[in-house]
Amino acid sequence: MKTAARVRVCAALLVLGLAGCRGSRPVDAGPAFLYALALPSVGPTRHDARALSGKVVLVSFFATWCFPCLAEMPTLEALQKDYGAKGFQVVSVGMDLDGEKVLQPFADHYALRYPVLVANDVMREGQTAFGHIRALPTTVLLDRRGRAVAAWQGVEGHADVAKAIEKLLAEE
Repeated sequence: MKTAARVRVCAALLVLGLAGCRGSRPVDAGPAFLYALALPSVGPTRHDARALSGKVVLVSFFATWCFPCLAEMPTLEALQKDYGAKGFQVVSVGMDLDGEKVLQPFADHYALRYPVLVANDVMREGQTAFGHIRALPTTVLLDRRGRAVAAWQGVEGHADVAKAIEKLLAEE
């Protein structure tokens, strides 16, 4: 991993409250990251947090009013399409204060190939393994063991994310 990218990953992990980042060492919160994703889903793609175990998971925190979040959606769709059959899963967590009331029609309208979860008050208050989400979109990449191996704020390029996913999928 290049130095600038490593610094960006560490800075993002620290912003998320995921202390312990040194270089590219994964942040291991045990199963806490995956447990935090045991949230209700909306839209056509159903969600079972237990099915995430053993998969590479990209968690995208977004809001329906966030234009960069909307701009990121085609990338997330493409990543799910390209890598879903290989043990990869995109999961979006809607941080909207009105929750299901706005997320249900949003998810139905866009008919995404990945689950859209509804953040609860505990998550919005930063009381999960993901910590406080300070900017949207915020994305966290989890390896097959559920460890955070990368994180960033804002829209990241498709090629860079795909490269990180491919590396994780190649690891057993």
